[in-house]
Amino acid sequence: MAEQVKFWFDVSCPFAWKTSRWIKEVATVRDIEVEWIPMSLAVLNENADIDEGYADMMKANWGPARVFAKVKAQQPEKIDTLYSSMGEIVHEEGNNGKKGFGAYDEVIAKGLERAGLDASYADVANTEDMDEQLRAYHQAGQDAVGSDSGTPIVQVEGNAFFGPVITRFPAGEESGELFDAYKTLAAYPYFFELKRNRFENPQLGSWK
Repeated sequence: MAEQVKFWFDVSCPFAWKTSRWIKEVATVRDIEVEWIPMSLAVLNENADIDEGYADMMKANWGPARVFAKVKAQQPEKIDTLYSSMGEIVHEEGNNGKKGFGAYDEVIAKGLERAGLDASYADVANTEDMDEQLRAYHQAGQDAVGSDSGTPIVQVEGNAFFGPVITRFPAGEESGELFDAYKTLAAYPYFFELKRNRFENPQLGSWK
């Protein structure tokens, strides 16, 4: 039986994007079944003491997250495809870091088209129609790790952590071995955290 993996993401986050591509690679060498679940950095940072520039980025992030929430609610089998298509546009084609409400409208439209989804999903991007559902998806991820957490959140067989935060990953079996190590740590009930200083940002467009 396939191992159940849950992956909470915000499409704007380059760290979640890199980790998600690693999980996709893992799926080629391990029997896993991934449920992709939207969360929202905009929700996470509500009422937080953040600078104006970052706050403007959070305003922009509402649009894509709302669209993902609607797709997850109505066509959950398409979330993987939409995340891949929109994530490529955002991170691999240089459309990240946008600021202000509606800044991702063009990205959303392109992502939906590439994923073969109806353009009408974009209608919720600049409304609050899906906010209750988005918050529910987001909160499920927070509950899984037990405290406020950014993205990615990865849950393996019921054990969830923020991360892993990776900037590169190996191909094939080595990627599977990295997953095995993560799964082993996650399964131990008294393991809580590993962390060290990061010396680079996610390396986009490549494994190494």
